[in-house]
Amino acid sequence: MSSKEQKINGLDRRQMAETIGAIKSDPSLAQFEFRNRNRWVDGGENVSTIQGFYGAGVEDQSRDKPFVFTNGEPPVLLGNNEGANPVEFLLHALAGCVTTTFILHAMARGIAIRELSTELAGDLDLQGLLGIDDSVSPGYEQIRIKLHVEADCSDAELDELIATAHRRSPVCNTVCRPVPVSLTRA
Repeated sequence: MSSKEQKINGLDRRQMAETIGAIKSDPSLAQFEFRNRNRWVDGGENVSTIQGFYGAGVEDQSRDKPFVFTNGEPPVLLGNNEGANPVEFLLHALAGCVTTTFILHAMARGIAIRELSTELAGDLDLQGLLGIDDSVSPGYEQIRIKLHVEADCSDAELDELIATAHRRSPVCNTVCRPVPVSLTRA
């Protein structure tokens, strides 16, 4: 395999094959635990710090510095625009995961992507969050994702890649199905 054939969409096909082979030989390597620590600052502002995680059978040591994200609220929601709000971060996480999943599966199929961008919009009714109407969900009522793609494949292959990204994206899957979440006092 030439170096040009080895990398598609910036991902290494040989490394992916080795990863899949290792997981098939030892399924425990597929188990990951990702973590986030969050600290309230004031009002609607809080800060998340992400650094360590467990995966591939070991505690990861690859990150020298943590990733720090400030969550805030716009003035209309009693904040000062300290950062994107958590439901906007959810859209960010969803966009990033769908994009990465799409690119990964395109690479696995040997499809070169020339351009990929997404637009997301979600509808949320604050009556649920504020406890005004118990019949209204406090979360998104729906989320729409539009993918703008230029790729070296047929429309049918592109449609299948989009369906695969929807089906295989961990964040999309998490958002689309009930996932147990426990809140406990430390």
